[in-house]
Amino acid sequence: MGGKTITRADLAESVYRKVGLSRTESAQLVEMVLDEICDAVVRGETVKLSSFATFQVREKNERIGRNPKTGEEVPILPRKVMTFKASNVLKNRILRAHKALRVKSGK
Repeated sequence: MGGKTITRADLAESVYRKVGLSRTESAQLVEMVLDEICDAVVRGETVKLSSFATFQVREKNERIGRNPKTGEEVPILPRKVMTFKASNVLKNRILRAHKALRVKSGK
């Protein structure tokens, strides 16, 4: 599925073109939004961007894992992980785009 990777600079450029802020202001705006999302997640808050996704920190319990090379059982310590859950709107948009590409390519 190797597609293009969108960077912060790409997001800032898009804001610059669509909103009309200067390139510097656009980059600062993107940074501010990303910083606010990061800060909220670090504080343990759920970040819900309607029609896009939900970012949430989840606790995982200790469990026993297995080293695939040796087969040795190894305890995996309890930890916190961040989850990303796409909204139904985003999922449907991706599905529609995927179906359109399949129709175009004749598959």
